[in-house]
Amino acid sequence: MSDGTVSLPWLVIRQDDNGNRYRVGRYATRAEAQKIADSLDDRGHKQLYWVERIGQNGDGARR
Repeated sequence: MSDGTVSLPWLVIRQDDNGNRYRVGRYATRAEAQKIADSLDDRGHKQLYWVERIGQNGDGARR
């Protein structure tokens, strides 16, 4: 990454009880993203949180 860009390939996704999905944030490592997803999930709300990696074509792959 000599051009000064930072790669943030890991996403935290939230799905509400109506099935709507939202990107919560982007992170550099899976561990960092999982820590955020776990902390949000621990709040006890009905929403579902998970981690995805952005593929080369820009889409997420559920992990």
